[in-house]
Parts: sequence; structure tokens; C-alpha cells
Amino acid sequence: QVQLVESGGGLVQAGGSLRLSCAASGLAFSAYAMGWFRQAPGKEREFVTAITWSGAAVVYADPVKGRFTISRDNAKNMVYLQMNSLKSEDTAVYYCAAGLGVGPRADMRYWGKGTLVTVSS
Repeated sequence: QVQLVESGGGLVQAGGSLRLSCAASGLAFSAYAMGWFRQAPGKEREFVTAITWSGAAVVYADPVKGRFTISRDNAKNMVYLQMNSLKSEDTAVYYCAAGLGVGPRADMRYWGKGTLVTVSS
């Protein structure tokens, strides 16, 4: 049974930082690209960032470039999202996903349940 469990969400002031973690189990983690998506209240889910199985390539959505950093540790089956210079528009539920590619239209096969990030202005 595949499980992706996000953690690290919470309330932070604008300009602050948070680090999200995603623990994966039940899959060949190092064979999958990993991504983060988010869904703000009243909006559709959107792509944030993704990283290839080896970590050699990453892709970021324009709104988070230069502020967010994705990384992974294949030995620990973990993927991370370091979020700096947070803005109120970053408020959303953040989802971890595992799939076959990177990018907004990648085929993501497995999803976590999400962790809420709230940025106060």
C-alpha cells in the first residue's frame, strides 16, 4: 500500500519560511519523480515543483521560482519543500505526489492527503 504523508505545514507570517516534508512508503521511491502541488481556497490544484528520481533535474512554477526549493533523500524515502519569503498568496493545502515525470502535466500516480500552509499578511 503506497502512502505519502506530508508534514510541516502551519501558520507563518509573510516573509517567513517553512519546510514541508513528505514521507513515502510502499513504493520504489527512487524510481519515481516527486512533486509538490497546492490548492488554494476556491481554486484548482496547481503545480508547484517537481524533481526527477535522481534529483538531477527540477522544475518550478513561475510564482515560486527563487523562493522555494525541492530536494529529496532516496535513502530515507523523503522529499522536502523549503519555502522562503512566503507570501499570502502561498496559502494553500500542499500535496506531495509521486509520478513518472516532472512538470504541470506529468502523470502523478500517487498523492498524499496534504498539509495546510497559512501565510498571514
